[in-house]
Amino acid sequence: MIGLGIDAVSVSRFREALARTPRLRTRVFTGDELEALAYRVDAVPSLAARFAVREATMKALGVGLGAFDLHDVSIRSRATGAPELVVTGRAAELARKQGVTTWHVSLSHTRDMAVAVVAAH
Repeated sequence: MIGLGIDAVSVSRFREALARTPRLRTRVFTGDELEALAYRVDAVPSLAARFAVREATMKALGVGLGAFDLHDVSIRSRATGAPELVVTGRAAELARKQGVTTWHVSLSHTRDMAVAVVAAH
């Protein structure tokens, strides 16, 4: 294993941030992510988990905020429904330099908290 990252996000605080800064959705999330969640009555817990994925990926790579664009990391669903981590741009370059060839990701959320774990191999 090259790195492991975990992050937790308060859903209510994330909801408040989205209400305060409406552009946050498009600054953080890809169009594909927003489209995939558009059918949900309340997408905020899932968005909070996807935000946690970005932070957990930074931790797995051993870097901080600003090391790559937030759109460089995203989640898409496999045919089975399982989440798949998509890493592009500067994040992909950092991963390549560290020898990362495989990613594992796990997301979970409740009404109150969202968490993500990312393992880089």
